[in-house]
Amino acid sequence: MPRSRRLLAGTYLAARTRFGMKFGLETIRALVAEMGHPERAFASLLVAGTNGKGSVVAYVEAALRASGLRTGRYTSPHLVRVHERIAVGGRNVSERGLEAAVARVRDAATRLVRDGVISQHPTYFEALTAAAFEHFRRSGVEVAVLEVGMGGRLDATNVAEPLASAIVSIDFDHQAYLGRTLAAIAREKAGVMRGGRTTVLGPLAPQARRALAARARASGARLVDARRGTALRAGAGGLEVSTARGRYRGLRPLPGAHQHDNLVVALRLIEEAKAAGLPVNLRRVAAGIAATRWPGRLQWIAGRPPLLLDGAHNPAGARALAAYLRGRPPFVLLFGVMADKDVPAIARRLFPLAAEVVLTRPRVGRALSPATIARRAGRHARGARRVADPRAALALACRRARALAPAAPVVVAGSLYLVGEVLALLHGERRR
Repeated sequence: MPRSRRLLAGTYLAARTRFGMKFGLETIRALVAEMGHPERAFASLLVAGTNGKGSVVAYVEAALRASGLRTGRYTSPHLVRVHERIAVGGRNVSERGLEAAVARVRDAATRLVRDGVISQHPTYFEALTAAAFEHFRRSGVEVAVLEVGMGGRLDATNVAEPLASAIVSIDFDHQAYLGRTLAAIAREKAGVMRGGRTTVLGPLAPQARRALAARARASGARLVDARRGTALRAGAGGLEVSTARGRYRGLRPLPGAHQHDNLVVALRLIEEAKAAGLPVNLRRVAAGIAATRWPGRLQWIAGRPPLLLDGAHNPAGARALAAYLRGRPPFVLLFGVMADKDVPAIARRLFPLAAEVVLTRPRVGRALSPATIARRAGRHARGARRVADPRAALALACRRARALAPAAPVVVAGSLYLVGEVLALLHGERRR
Protein backbone atom coordinates (compact mmCIF):
# COMPACT_ATOMS: atom_id res chain seq x y z
CA MET A 1 0.00 0.00 0.00
CA PRO A 2 1.38 3.47 -0.87
CA ARG A 3 2.51 5.51 2.12
CA SER A 4 0.02 8.29 1.34
CA ARG A 5 -2.87 5.85 1.47
CA ARG A 6 -1.64 4.40 4.75
CA LEU A 7 -1.51 7.90 6.25
CA LEU A 8 -5.03 8.60 5.03
CA ALA A 9 -6.18 5.37 6.70
CA GLY A 10 -4.67 6.46 10.01
CA THR A 11 -6.33 9.85 9.72
CA TYR A 12 -9.66 8.16 9.02
CA LEU A 13 -9.48 6.12 12.21
CA ALA A 14 -8.39 9.11 14.28
CA ALA A 15 -11.32 11.12 12.91
CA ARG A 16 -13.91 8.63 14.15
CA THR A 17 -15.74 9.76 17.27
CA ARG A 18 -13.77 7.80 19.84
CA PHE A 19 -16.42 7.96 22.52
CA GLY A 20 -19.43 8.23 20.25
CA MET A 21 -22.12 5.82 21.41
CA LYS A 22 -24.33 4.39 18.69
CA PHE A 23 -26.19 1.25 19.67
CA GLY A 24 -27.33 -0.93 16.80
CA LEU A 25 -25.88 -3.47 14.41
CA GLU A 26 -27.10 -1.96 11.13
CA THR A 27 -23.85 -0.17 10.30
CA ILE A 28 -21.48 -2.98 11.27
CA ARG A 29 -23.62 -5.54 9.41
CA ALA A 30 -23.58 -3.45 6.25
CA LEU A 31 -19.86 -2.84 6.66
CA VAL A 32 -18.79 -6.47 7.02
CA ALA A 33 -21.11 -7.46 4.16
CA GLU A 34 -19.48 -4.85 1.90
CA MET A 35 -16.07 -6.19 2.94
CA GLY A 36 -17.00 -9.77 2.04
CA HIS A 37 -17.72 -10.93 5.59
CA PRO A 38 -14.22 -11.17 7.07
CA GLU A 39 -15.73 -12.31 10.39
CA ARG A 40 -16.75 -15.59 8.72
CA ALA A 41 -13.18 -16.50 7.76
CA PHE A 42 -12.37 -17.94 11.20
CA ALA A 43 -14.03 -19.45 14.24
CA SER A 44 -14.78 -17.04 17.06
CA LEU A 45 -15.48 -16.97 20.79
CA LEU A 46 -17.32 -14.00 22.29
CA VAL A 47 -16.77 -12.83 25.88
CA ALA A 48 -19.04 -10.35 27.67
CA GLY A 49 -19.20 -9.13 31.27
CA THR A 50 -19.01 -6.08 33.49
CA ASN A 51 -15.58 -7.04 34.82
CA GLY A 52 -13.13 -9.81 34.04
CA LYS A 53 -13.90 -10.24 30.36
CA GLY A 54 -10.50 -8.96 29.26
CA SER A 55 -8.74 -11.39 31.59
CA VAL A 56 -10.85 -14.28 30.28
CA VAL A 57 -10.02 -13.30 26.70
CA ALA A 58 -6.31 -13.19 27.62
CA TYR A 59 -6.44 -16.64 29.27
CA VAL A 60 -8.39 -18.26 26.44
CA GLU A 61 -6.28 -16.78 23.64
CA ALA A 62 -3.01 -17.79 25.33
CA ALA A 63 -4.28 -21.33 25.98
CA LEU A 64 -5.52 -21.80 22.41
CA ARG A 65 -2.22 -20.45 21.07
CA ALA A 66 -0.30 -22.90 23.29
CA SER A 67 -2.54 -25.61 21.88
CA GLY A 68 -1.13 -24.90 18.42
CA LEU A 69 -3.91 -22.79 16.92
CA ARG A 70 -3.31 -19.52 15.07
CA THR A 71 -5.20 -17.08 17.25
CA GLY A 72 -6.63 -13.60 17.05
CA ARG A 73 -7.40 -11.43 20.07
CA TYR A 74 -9.60 -8.33 20.07
CA THR A 75 -9.93 -6.26 23.26
CA SER A 76 -10.74 -2.74 24.43
CA PRO A 77 -9.80 -0.20 25.53
CA HIS A 78 -6.08 0.03 24.82
CA LEU A 79 -3.64 1.27 27.45
CA VAL A 80 -0.99 3.13 25.43
CA ARG A 81 -1.39 2.40 21.70
CA VAL A 82 -4.44 1.37 19.71
CA HIS A 83 -2.42 -1.51 18.20
CA GLU A 84 -2.82 -3.37 21.53
CA ARG A 85 -6.48 -4.04 20.72
CA ILE A 86 -5.76 -6.34 17.79
CA ALA A 87 -3.27 -9.20 18.09
CA VAL A 88 -2.45 -12.32 16.07
CA GLY A 89 -0.46 -15.12 17.64
CA GLY A 90 0.07 -12.96 20.72
CA ARG A 91 1.67 -10.11 18.73
CA ASN A 92 0.00 -6.73 18.41
CA VAL A 93 -0.91 -5.59 14.92
CA SER A 94 1.87 -3.62 13.22
CA GLU A 95 1.48 -0.05 12.00
CA ARG A 96 1.33 -1.29 8.43
CA GLY A 97 -1.13 -4.05 9.26
CA LEU A 98 -3.49 -1.70 11.08
CA GLU A 99 -3.36 0.89 8.32
CA ALA A 100 -4.09 -1.72 5.65
CA ALA A 101 -7.10 -3.04 7.56
CA VAL A 102 -8.45 0.43 8.33
CA ALA A 103 -8.03 1.45 4.67
CA ARG A 104 -10.24 -1.48 3.68
CA VAL A 105 -12.83 -0.37 6.24
CA ARG A 106 -12.68 3.24 5.09
CA ASP A 107 -13.11 2.31 1.43
CA ALA A 108 -16.08 0.06 2.20
CA ALA A 109 -17.73 2.69 4.40
CA THR A 110 -17.22 5.38 1.74
CA ARG A 111 -19.05 3.24 -0.82
CA LEU A 112 -21.89 2.52 1.61
CA VAL A 113 -22.38 6.20 2.45
CA ARG A 114 -22.20 7.15 -1.24
CA ASP A 115 -24.84 4.57 -2.14
CA GLY A 116 -27.12 5.55 0.75
CA VAL A 117 -26.87 2.17 2.47
CA ILE A 118 -25.73 3.84 5.71
CA SER A 119 -26.27 7.48 6.65
CA GLN A 120 -22.84 8.11 8.15
CA HIS A 121 -19.43 6.54 8.58
CA PRO A 122 -18.95 3.98 11.39
CA THR A 123 -17.97 4.96 14.91
CA TYR A 124 -14.43 4.48 16.19
CA PHE A 125 -15.36 1.14 17.79
CA GLU A 126 -17.27 -0.11 14.75
CA ALA A 127 -14.37 0.79 12.45
CA LEU A 128 -11.82 -0.90 14.74
CA THR A 129 -13.98 -4.02 15.07
CA ALA A 130 -14.29 -4.36 11.31
CA ALA A 131 -10.55 -3.68 10.97
CA ALA A 132 -9.82 -6.46 13.46
CA PHE A 133 -11.92 -8.91 11.46
CA GLU A 134 -10.11 -7.88 8.27
CA HIS A 135 -6.67 -8.23 9.85
CA PHE A 136 -7.58 -11.66 11.24
CA ARG A 137 -8.75 -12.80 7.80
CA ARG A 138 -5.61 -11.53 6.08
CA SER A 139 -3.43 -13.16 8.75
CA GLY A 140 -4.95 -16.62 8.40
CA VAL A 141 -6.34 -16.73 11.93
CA GLU A 142 -8.06 -20.00 12.85
CA VAL A 143 -9.91 -18.75 15.94
CA ALA A 144 -10.45 -15.24 17.30
CA VAL A 145 -11.32 -14.47 20.91
CA LEU A 146 -13.40 -11.28 20.98
CA GLU A 147 -14.08 -9.02 23.96
CA VAL A 148 -17.45 -7.29 23.87
CA GLY A 149 -17.06 -3.53 24.19
CA MET A 150 -20.26 -2.77 26.11
CA GLY A 151 -23.34 -4.86 26.81
CA GLY A 152 -23.62 -7.49 24.12
CA ARG A 153 -26.90 -7.38 22.24
CA LEU A 154 -26.06 -4.29 20.16
CA ASP A 155 -22.27 -4.31 20.45
CA ALA A 156 -20.35 -4.33 17.16
CA THR A 157 -18.56 -7.58 18.09
CA ASN A 158 -21.93 -9.33 18.16
CA VAL A 159 -22.01 -9.43 14.36
CA ALA A 160 -19.75 -12.49 14.69
CA GLU A 161 -21.29 -15.95 15.03
CA PRO A 162 -19.37 -17.54 17.91
CA LEU A 163 -18.82 -21.25 18.47
CA ALA A 164 -19.45 -20.50 22.16
CA SER A 165 -19.63 -17.46 24.39
CA ALA A 166 -19.18 -16.41 28.00
CA ILE A 167 -20.72 -13.88 30.37
CA VAL A 168 -18.09 -13.46 33.04
CA SER A 169 -19.89 -11.14 35.47
CA ILE A 170 -22.84 -8.78 35.70
CA ASP A 171 -22.66 -5.71 37.90
CA PHE A 172 -23.46 -2.02 37.78
CA ASP A 173 -21.67 -0.01 35.09
CA HIS A 174 -22.83 1.99 32.05
CA GLN A 175 -26.36 2.07 33.50
CA ALA A 176 -27.40 4.92 31.20
CA TYR A 177 -26.96 2.56 28.24
CA LEU A 178 -27.56 -0.91 29.65
CA GLY A 179 -30.25 -0.38 32.29
CA ARG A 180 -30.45 0.38 36.00
CA THR A 181 -31.15 -3.10 37.35
CA LEU A 182 -29.05 -6.25 37.20
CA ALA A 183 -31.84 -7.97 35.29
CA ALA A 184 -31.88 -5.23 32.64
CA ILE A 185 -28.09 -5.33 32.29
CA ALA A 186 -28.25 -9.13 32.04
CA ARG A 187 -30.77 -8.93 29.20
CA GLU A 188 -28.36 -6.75 27.21
CA LYS A 189 -25.46 -9.12 27.80
CA ALA A 190 -27.67 -12.07 26.87
CA GLY A 191 -27.37 -10.87 23.29
CA VAL A 192 -24.15 -12.90 22.94
CA MET A 193 -26.15 -16.13 23.31
CA ARG A 194 -26.90 -18.19 20.20
CA GLY A 195 -29.51 -20.86 19.65
CA GLY A 196 -27.94 -24.30 19.77
CA ARG A 197 -24.70 -22.91 21.21
CA THR A 198 -23.33 -22.78 24.77
CA THR A 199 -22.78 -19.72 26.93
CA VAL A 200 -20.58 -20.14 30.01
CA LEU A 201 -21.61 -18.11 33.06
CA GLY A 202 -19.41 -16.78 35.84
CA PRO A 203 -20.67 -16.01 39.38
CA LEU A 204 -23.90 -14.01 39.04
CA ALA A 205 -26.54 -12.53 41.32
CA PRO A 206 -29.85 -14.46 41.31
CA GLN A 207 -31.79 -11.74 39.45
CA ALA A 208 -29.18 -11.64 36.69
CA ARG A 209 -29.12 -15.42 36.43
CA ARG A 210 -32.93 -15.58 36.17
CA ALA A 211 -32.95 -12.99 33.38
CA LEU A 212 -30.31 -14.93 31.44
CA ALA A 213 -32.15 -18.22 31.94
CA ALA A 214 -35.32 -16.69 30.50
CA ARG A 215 -33.46 -15.43 27.43
CA ALA A 216 -31.74 -18.79 26.99
CA ARG A 217 -35.08 -20.59 26.98
CA ALA A 218 -36.44 -18.16 24.41
CA SER A 219 -33.41 -18.40 22.11
CA GLY A 220 -32.60 -22.09 22.49
CA ALA A 221 -29.15 -21.37 23.93
CA ARG A 222 -27.54 -23.68 26.47
CA LEU A 223 -26.17 -22.22 29.71
CA VAL A 224 -23.27 -23.70 31.66
CA ASP A 225 -22.47 -22.53 35.18
CA ALA A 226 -18.68 -22.42 35.22
CA ARG A 227 -18.49 -23.37 38.90
CA ARG A 228 -20.97 -26.24 38.79
CA GLY A 229 -19.14 -29.54 38.71
CA THR A 230 -15.80 -27.74 39.04
CA ALA A 231 -13.36 -28.25 41.92
CA LEU A 232 -10.40 -26.03 42.78
CA ARG A 233 -7.46 -26.99 44.95
CA ALA A 234 -4.44 -24.82 45.70
CA GLY A 235 -1.04 -26.41 46.18
CA ALA A 236 2.66 -25.62 46.12
CA GLY A 237 2.76 -26.35 42.39
CA GLY A 238 -0.07 -23.97 41.61
CA LEU A 239 -3.83 -24.23 41.28
CA GLU A 240 -5.52 -27.46 40.23
CA VAL A 241 -8.92 -27.25 38.55
CA SER A 242 -11.02 -30.34 37.87
CA THR A 243 -14.10 -30.36 35.63
CA ALA A 244 -16.22 -33.10 34.12
CA ARG A 245 -14.06 -32.91 31.00
CA GLY A 246 -10.56 -32.54 32.33
CA ARG A 247 -8.09 -31.91 35.12
CA TYR A 248 -5.68 -28.98 34.86
CA ARG A 249 -2.64 -28.96 37.14
CA GLY A 250 -0.03 -26.35 37.88
CA LEU A 251 -2.19 -23.41 36.86
CA ARG A 252 -0.87 -19.97 37.79
CA PRO A 253 -3.63 -17.40 37.39
CA LEU A 254 -3.15 -13.66 37.25
CA PRO A 255 -2.95 -11.86 40.65
CA GLY A 256 -6.07 -11.45 42.78
CA ALA A 257 -8.57 -13.89 44.28
CA HIS A 258 -11.17 -12.83 41.68
CA GLN A 259 -8.92 -14.28 38.97
CA HIS A 260 -9.80 -17.79 40.12
CA ASP A 261 -13.36 -17.21 38.92
CA ASN A 262 -12.11 -15.71 35.65
CA LEU A 263 -9.81 -18.67 35.12
CA VAL A 264 -12.61 -21.18 35.66
CA VAL A 265 -14.80 -19.35 33.13
CA ALA A 266 -11.91 -19.42 30.66
CA LEU A 267 -11.32 -23.15 31.13
CA ARG A 268 -14.98 -24.00 30.70
CA LEU A 269 -15.19 -21.80 27.59
CA ILE A 270 -12.19 -23.61 26.10
CA GLU A 271 -13.89 -26.94 26.81
CA GLU A 272 -17.11 -25.79 25.16
CA ALA A 273 -15.17 -24.57 22.13
CA LYS A 274 -13.57 -28.00 21.84
CA ALA A 275 -16.97 -29.66 22.16
CA ALA A 276 -18.21 -27.41 19.34
CA GLY A 277 -15.46 -28.68 17.05
CA LEU A 278 -12.41 -26.50 17.70
CA PRO A 279 -9.28 -28.74 17.68
CA VAL A 280 -7.94 -27.88 21.14
CA ASN A 281 -5.19 -29.84 22.89
CA LEU A 282 -6.31 -29.61 26.52
CA ARG A 283 -2.93 -30.90 27.71
CA ARG A 284 -1.37 -27.61 26.57
CA VAL A 285 -3.83 -25.37 28.43
CA ALA A 286 -1.75 -25.01 31.61
CA ALA A 287 1.25 -23.80 29.60
CA GLY A 288 -0.92 -21.16 27.97
CA ILE A 289 -2.32 -20.00 31.30
CA ALA A 290 1.21 -19.69 32.71
CA ALA A 291 2.16 -17.50 29.75
CA THR A 292 -0.83 -15.18 30.11
CA ARG A 293 -0.03 -11.52 30.62
CA TRP A 294 -2.68 -8.84 31.02
CA PRO A 295 -1.21 -5.38 31.71
CA GLY A 296 -3.02 -2.82 33.80
CA ARG A 297 -4.82 -5.35 35.98
CA LEU A 298 -3.05 -5.71 39.35
CA GLN A 299 0.19 -5.10 37.48
CA TRP A 300 3.25 -4.47 39.64
CA ILE A 301 6.11 -2.34 38.32
CA ALA A 302 9.32 -2.44 40.35
CA GLY A 303 10.95 0.82 41.36
CA ARG A 304 11.30 3.39 44.10
CA PRO A 305 8.47 3.49 44.83
CA PRO A 306 6.90 0.37 43.34
CA LEU A 307 3.71 0.96 41.35
CA LEU A 308 0.55 -1.14 41.31
CA LEU A 309 -1.68 -0.47 38.30
CA ASP A 310 -5.33 -1.51 38.19
CA GLY A 311 -8.35 -0.13 36.34
CA ALA A 312 -10.89 -0.51 39.19
CA HIS A 313 -13.31 1.72 37.29
CA ASN A 314 -16.59 0.54 38.82
CA PRO A 315 -17.78 -0.63 42.27
CA ALA A 316 -17.13 -4.31 41.56
CA GLY A 317 -13.62 -3.58 40.31
CA ALA A 318 -12.98 -1.40 43.35
CA ARG A 319 -14.13 -4.24 45.63
CA ALA A 320 -11.68 -6.63 43.98
CA LEU A 321 -8.80 -4.16 44.29
CA ALA A 322 -9.70 -3.40 47.92
CA ALA A 323 -9.68 -7.12 48.75
CA TYR A 324 -6.22 -7.40 47.22
CA LEU A 325 -4.89 -4.38 49.14
CA ARG A 326 -6.19 -5.23 52.61
CA GLY A 327 -3.42 -6.34 54.93
CA ARG A 328 -0.70 -4.95 52.67
CA PRO A 329 1.68 -2.10 53.58
CA PRO A 330 0.44 1.53 53.51
CA PHE A 331 0.17 3.05 50.04
CA VAL A 332 -0.54 6.28 48.20
CA LEU A 333 -3.53 6.19 45.84
CA LEU A 334 -3.31 8.05 42.52
CA PHE A 335 -6.89 8.24 41.29
CA GLY A 336 -8.61 9.46 38.13
CA VAL A 337 -12.02 8.49 36.79
CA MET A 338 -14.45 9.01 33.91
CA ALA A 339 -17.59 11.13 34.28
CA ASP A 340 -20.07 8.25 33.92
CA LYS A 341 -18.68 6.23 36.83
CA ASP A 342 -20.10 5.74 40.33
CA VAL A 343 -17.48 7.83 42.10
CA PRO A 344 -19.04 7.65 45.61
CA ALA A 345 -19.17 3.83 45.54
CA ILE A 346 -15.62 3.50 44.21
CA ALA A 347 -14.24 6.08 46.65
CA ARG A 348 -15.99 4.44 49.59
CA ARG A 349 -14.15 1.19 48.90
CA LEU A 350 -10.69 2.53 48.03
CA PHE A 351 -9.99 5.91 49.60
CA PRO A 352 -10.17 4.83 53.29
CA LEU A 353 -7.52 2.16 52.64
CA ALA A 354 -4.94 4.68 51.38
CA ALA A 355 -2.52 6.60 53.57
CA GLU A 356 -2.82 9.49 51.11
CA VAL A 357 -4.90 10.18 47.99
CA VAL A 358 -3.83 12.20 44.96
CA LEU A 359 -6.60 13.10 42.50
CA THR A 360 -5.80 13.73 38.85
CA ARG A 361 -7.38 13.87 35.40
CA PRO A 362 -6.35 11.63 32.49
CA ARG A 363 -6.13 13.46 29.16
CA VAL A 364 -9.46 12.09 27.95
CA GLY A 365 -12.54 14.17 27.25
CA ARG A 366 -14.79 12.19 29.60
CA ALA A 367 -12.43 12.41 32.58
CA LEU A 368 -13.52 14.28 35.70
CA SER A 369 -11.47 17.12 37.15
CA PRO A 370 -9.89 16.56 40.58
CA ALA A 371 -12.29 19.11 42.07
CA THR A 372 -15.32 17.25 40.71
CA ILE A 373 -13.98 13.91 41.95
CA ALA A 374 -13.50 15.42 45.42
CA ARG A 375 -17.01 16.82 45.41
CA ARG A 376 -18.58 13.52 44.35
CA ALA A 377 -16.45 11.47 46.75
CA GLY A 378 -17.51 13.67 49.67
CA ARG A 379 -15.95 12.96 53.04
CA HIS A 380 -13.83 10.14 51.61
CA ALA A 381 -11.79 12.70 49.67
CA ARG A 382 -11.15 14.92 52.68
CA GLY A 383 -7.45 15.81 52.64
CA ALA A 384 -6.91 14.48 49.11
CA ARG A 385 -4.40 16.40 47.02
CA ARG A 386 -5.58 17.70 43.64
CA VAL A 387 -3.17 17.79 40.71
CA ALA A 388 -4.82 17.94 37.28
CA ASP A 389 -1.71 17.12 35.23
CA PRO A 390 -1.06 13.34 35.37
CA ARG A 391 2.71 13.72 35.10
CA ALA A 392 2.86 16.13 38.03
CA ALA A 393 0.35 14.03 39.97
CA LEU A 394 2.44 10.88 39.50
CA ALA A 395 5.58 12.71 40.62
CA LEU A 396 3.80 13.97 43.75
CA ALA A 397 2.37 10.52 44.55
CA CYS A 398 5.83 8.98 44.22
CA ARG A 399 7.36 11.59 46.54
CA ARG A 400 4.64 11.03 49.13
CA ALA A 401 5.09 7.23 48.94
CA ARG A 402 8.86 7.49 49.46
CA ALA A 403 8.22 9.71 52.48
CA LEU A 404 5.66 7.25 53.83
CA ALA A 405 7.87 4.14 54.00
CA PRO A 406 10.80 2.65 52.04
CA ALA A 407 8.62 0.08 50.25
CA ALA A 408 5.31 1.98 50.20
CA PRO A 409 3.76 1.66 46.72
CA VAL A 410 1.74 4.06 44.61
CA VAL A 411 -1.54 2.44 43.56
CA VAL A 412 -2.86 3.85 40.26
CA ALA A 413 -6.59 3.18 39.90
CA GLY A 414 -9.99 4.42 38.79
CA SER A 415 -9.59 4.21 35.02
CA LEU A 416 -7.69 2.18 32.46
CA TYR A 417 -7.12 5.48 30.65
CA LEU A 418 -5.18 6.73 33.68
CA VAL A 419 -3.30 3.42 33.88
CA GLY A 420 -2.41 3.79 30.21
CA GLU A 421 -1.27 7.35 30.70
CA VAL A 422 1.02 6.32 33.57
CA LEU A 423 2.47 3.48 31.48
CA ALA A 424 3.08 5.92 28.64
CA LEU A 425 4.86 8.32 30.99
CA LEU A 426 7.05 5.52 32.32
CA HIS A 427 8.04 4.50 28.79
CA GLY A 428 8.51 8.03 27.51
CA GLU A 429 5.57 7.73 25.12
CA ARG A 430 2.32 9.54 24.54
CA ARG A 431 -0.95 7.65 24.88
CA ARG A 432 -2.71 7.45 21.51
